[in-house]
Amino acid sequence: MMSIRALLIAALIAVVPATDAVAQSRDQSRERNRYEQRDNRGHDRGSQRDSRDNRGQRANPGQVAREVQNGRPGRMLGMRERGDDYTVRWEYPGGRVSDIEVDGRSGRPRGDD
Repeated sequence: MMSIRALLIAALIAVVPATDAVAQSRDQSRERNRYEQRDNRGHDRGSQRDSRDNRGQRANPGQVAREVQNGRPGRMLGMRERGDDYTVRWEYPGGRVSDIEVDGRSGRPRGDD
């Protein structure tokens, strides 16, 4: 009876780490799949960026914001792309709001409404 109990305990001791190893392996597979999916999505975004870049050199949105702020009183409310150009919404002191058109290649303001 004692030997059967010892064999049963030994078998349980051997099985428990094996089930932990299987669970750990399964978790690693899931993580690997998640990273692969993220990588695939990133490649799709990269191809969209490449097609946009193929149209020509574009101004950086940060550069556009600096050019609009340069010497202009007030604050920027927002910016959006409009075709190849940018439109910056600007609030002047006193509350007047204007949309400033900015060249998408050079980043220089053309004028405001």
